[in-house]
Amino acid sequence: MFVENIPKAVHGKLVTIGDDCELIEAAKLLTSGTDLVVVCDSEGIARGVVTKTDIVKQMSVCTGAACHCPVSTVMTSAIVVCRGQDLLQDVSERMKARRLKNIPLVDGQNRPLGVLTARTVLSVLLGDLALEEAQLVDYVKGVGYR
Repeated sequence: MFVENIPKAVHGKLVTIGDDCELIEAAKLLTSGTDLVVVCDSEGIARGVVTKTDIVKQMSVCTGAACHCPVSTVMTSAIVVCRGQDLLQDVSERMKARRLKNIPLVDGQNRPLGVLTARTVLSVLLGDLALEEAQLVDYVKGVGYR
């Protein structure tokens, strides 16, 4: 199955922030049940991501106004993304290899469209396997065939 075939309703909550915003603003966004904030430039192109782990790392060394630094100084800029034409199985393997819980879904210009969670990817893949299994059982039993 391709990522573009996943219903948009199962895409995680997309939260974005400008690369010139303060880190404290990203921290506020992460408190609302969001695990990942996509950092975008002024044209809306994804340039990085910030996670709760990034915030905690920075907070542990904060002194004075250090927590008011630009989010771009703390973000992970070498981001792993997926696109609509990617196979979901490939996305799953990429996430597993990099130990990612979330992966941004982007268009051809790297503009964020959504966030896929490991739970969503696994759920869709398991659903596909269950359907295949049911079809194989029906085939073996001769159900629907004459």
